[in-house]
Amino acid sequence: MKRYVLFDHDGVLVDTEFWYHKAGERALADVGFTLDLDQYVQDMNQGSGTWAQARAAGVDEQTISRQRGVRDAYYQEYLRTEAIEIEGVVDALEELSRHVRMAIVTTAKRRDFEVIHEARRIRQFMDFVLVREDYERAKPHPEPYLTGLKRFGATKGETLVVEDSARGLSSAVAAGIDCVVVHNDFTRTHDFSRATWRIETLSELTDIVLRSA
Repeated sequence: MKRYVLFDHDGVLVDTEFWYHKAGERALADVGFTLDLDQYVQDMNQGSGTWAQARAAGVDEQTISRQRGVRDAYYQEYLRTEAIEIEGVVDALEELSRHVRMAIVTTAKRRDFEVIHEARRIRQFMDFVLVREDYERAKPHPEPYLTGLKRFGATKGETLVVEDSARGLSSAVAAGIDCVVVHNDFTRTHDFSRATWRIETLSELTDIVLRSA
């Protein structure tokens, strides 16, 4: 049986990926640039996301640097005002907590993570949280999940990763850890052929944990 679960955060535990895109789209619109959603999703897989299209179109680095701060402010506005809960997450975590130890491994910045969890019940189920500032190389590099393994003192074979994006799946695969991909409309076009399991909701995770003995 799997004994440890490392969760991605955005798109898995909270529905934030759309709003992160929206914040970047709005920040670039402020300087007259239209962000293409399909290209953004492709760029996101490579770890670039918001700014790749702008750079390719000749937007200068000074402008990008300024608008990055604008994007971050818009994103925090959305985090405080929009509904980002995913139905059933807390119930699924409560059930899982009877069988495994859990942690979050996210590319979210600490300040955004703290805003998200000011009044939510998710963090109580986690042994620890690794945010972007806690490791050097982001997903799709394996370092984030290898850092999670080290914190737990766990082996790869007794650990499960839960992801919703191809970039996160690549990180888990590179780390040598079985990965469950949970459905997310925002990343539904990604290639998940290397996933060990595919699920629609986190409520399916307990069965996977118990069947992986």
